[in-house]
Amino acid sequence: MSSRLVGVGVGPGDPELVTVKGVNALRAAEVVVVPVMDTGERGRAEATVLHYVPGDKVVRVVFALNERTDRARREAAWDAAGGRVAELLAAHGSVAFATIGDPNVYSTFTYLAQTIVELVPDVVVETVPGITAMQDLAARSGAVLTEGTEPLTLVPVTAGSAVLKEALAGPGTVVAYKFGRQAAEVAEALRETGRLQDAVWGSALGLPEESVRSAGELDGTPLPYLSTLIAPPLRDGGRGGKL
Repeated sequence: MSSRLVGVGVGPGDPELVTVKGVNALRAAEVVVVPVMDTGERGRAEATVLHYVPGDKVVRVVFALNERTDRARREAAWDAAGGRVAELLAAHGSVAFATIGDPNVYSTFTYLAQTIVELVPDVVVETVPGITAMQDLAARSGAVLTEGTEPLTLVPVTAGSAVLKEALAGPGTVVAYKFGRQAAEVAEALRETGRLQDAVWGSALGLPEESVRSAGELDGTPLPYLSTLIAPPLRDGGRGGKL
């Protein structure tokens, strides 16, 4: 029988936002893997998973989650993580990998799955979608992500502020992920493109330290790495004006 690896999106941090299908997948797996950094602290994925499965079913696997400059170290960490998960698949057959947000949106699971397919050729890889940070922030802030024919552009600010500025100069809503360390550049880009007034940002969504605020309050102070920004376009056509 083929082994099975399931990437399960567990949302931005609020355990109530894990889908019923996600909970069922976590409970059905023999082992649930959670990614951690080598510093060893409990991450959001692990904290969320522990609301639904016992701790003895959870296995921590170290990933170079924040390594962006040393490619060799990052590749070595991915290889080591893939090897560990391959061992778990051989021993248990059914492994779930819990990832914050959605497993197909800027997720570590993508790289893990690529490695596992090479190490375990007969593995069956599946994903269970999860609520994303932009959806949660929209709900908590009241921001509308899209109307009518508006496009929606998602930008990781780790790609550079120039990519964000280009998106902000276009139509539709722009969502920026991982912008906390470049908060000053993001605020300036919003001002330059006239998007500051209606933009909102949030961090630690669903957690005790949650912060949801107007982008107008950005003062250049660095924010948590996983901060999310929603910058809607100007909407002056009334109800249905973008249809």
